[in-house]
Amino acid sequence: MSEFLDFLKHKYAYVAIGAFKPGRFNEAEQLFVKAVSTYTEGFEGAYLLQKPGTDEGIAIILWDNPEDMEANRNEVHEALIKEMGHLFAAPPETAFYEVCSEVTPKPTSA
Repeated sequence: MSEFLDFLKHKYAYVAIGAFKPGRFNEAEQLFVKAVSTYTEGFEGAYLLQKPGTDEGIAIILWDNPEDMEANRNEVHEALIKEMGHLFAAPPETAFYEVCSEVTPKPTSA
């Protein structure tokens, strides 16, 4: 029965949408990678998207549940987030979303 309940369990996505100061996206990307590499329990993956030709981006971090994100905060993580703060042109818009659907590609026949 627990396998069936696990199937019904949804992931959560922390989404941040924002713009960095001109020319600062690459520096922010390096800090993003360092910050998410500190995550452990409940962390399901992360994406950083960049609108081509701009310093605008979207960060998507997948979690088993929102509490796992809070549990993964530590001194190293907080220092990296603080270091990233001055790179933003304005504070990013952030929110948690429940992942309602996940579609993965079908394996191809060899």
